[in-house]
Amino acid sequence: MTSRRRRGAAKDTTAGWLFTLPIIIILGVFLVVPVLMAAWVSVSDWAGRGSPFSSDVSFIGIQNYRQILAEPGLQQRDFGISLRNNLYYVLLVVPLQTIVSLLLATFVNRRAMKGVGIFRTAFYFPSVTSAVAITVLWLFLFSATGPVNKVISVLGLQGPNWFQDPRGVVHVIAGWFGLEAAPGFLREPGALGVSGWEWLAGPSVAMSALILMAVFTTSGTFMLLFLAALQALDPEVDEAAMMDGATRWQRFWRVTVPQLRPTIFTVITLGLIGTWQVFDQIYTGTQGGPSKTTLTPAYLSYTAAFEGQRWGQGAAISFILFFIIVALTLLQRWVLRERDGSSRRSRRAVRARRQEGAVS
Repeated sequence: MTSRRRRGAAKDTTAGWLFTLPIIIILGVFLVVPVLMAAWVSVSDWAGRGSPFSSDVSFIGIQNYRQILAEPGLQQRDFGISLRNNLYYVLLVVPLQTIVSLLLATFVNRRAMKGVGIFRTAFYFPSVTSAVAITVLWLFLFSATGPVNKVISVLGLQGPNWFQDPRGVVHVIAGWFGLEAAPGFLREPGALGVSGWEWLAGPSVAMSALILMAVFTTSGTFMLLFLAALQALDPEVDEAAMMDGATRWQRFWRVTVPQLRPTIFTVITLGLIGTWQVFDQIYTGTQGGPSKTTLTPAYLSYTAAFEGQRWGQGAAISFILFFIIVALTLLQRWVLRERDGSSRRSRRAVRARRQEGAVS
């Protein structure tokens, strides 16, 4: 009997490998092999002609990485500027899209609300619209004479020329208080050739418009994730908290949100990956301008390789970006894992209260 089970398990294993072999081959050919080729290009002097594995291509070690990270010059400064721009983009887009999508999901999860299907479709529609079309629309809305500035002018204010204004919003706010120039200790070049004053500039006015566009286009997708998670929650937990006298806000913040931590982790992870890889909006909208204030590492990798013919540096930027994404994802996983223990304790406390109420 045991031998039959072993033969049956062996057949199942063989059948499983046969069924998965096609996709393994496809992933290997179109994913693993290109990644390995890009890794070789990042440590070689390949000029973009012929095969990167030909005898004319030499191994140069970390020279491409050194030029980007350690050697002062235009290439290092461009990477520093792109990293600063993308950092502010991530710091603003990820929290905003997470909060907005959670609020939208909570709003459309109400069963008593009329026309909830219309609202769900309307909120999700921007997510399935072409990014190029949304970018063209945004260029029109935020142009110097566009609808956004007309609305601002009605309020008695003067709107900026959004996609032509390279000023950082922190510098703009500082200018309102008379701080027009950088203090002396912030003028010298700092990390990656970017001065401290530039690091503290905040997102440019042009990048701020792109941040709003990212929140507008991505919140609908994440809303569906939160909506599915909300509908899977046990309503008795919320009812038990309500019986204990918890207000609606307390039930949402202390009961609902802790149960959504796995979904929050997924949303933040996808948000981190998407925001660090932002490319199409930059390519179709600003091409890194004005004054490189919307330049991102992904777009810089493209321009370095395909326009500057610095293929090794383009590949090196891509791998640096990959390591940044992995590091931040692991950091976020560690932070949320530390909090999971408290959320489990809170759920156990709610269950204990329910049991006490049933006994009494």
